[in-house]
Amino acid sequence: MIPFLLIANLITFGVFGFDKLQAKRHQWRISENVLLGLSLIGIVGAASGMVIFNHKVSKKSFLVKFFIVVLIDVVLLYRLIRH
Repeated sequence: MIPFLLIANLITFGVFGFDKLQAKRHQWRISENVLLGLSLIGIVGAASGMVIFNHKVSKKSFLVKFFIVVLIDVVLLYRLIRH
């Protein structure tokens, strides 16, 4: 399970970085829904990608959705630990 999560977080981090690069170039972008979906699996990679690349940190609507994803992850982790 740990290798899967590590790879998922690395991919998510890379996707956030790629999307930021595309934004700077004014080219085709990755949708917010895809970014949020990847964040469900790779929350650490998403959060670090947001901070390191300064990506989506000033967009309030995305941050609200991201916070909901974080809450979902916390609930799922809690349920996993309890069982």
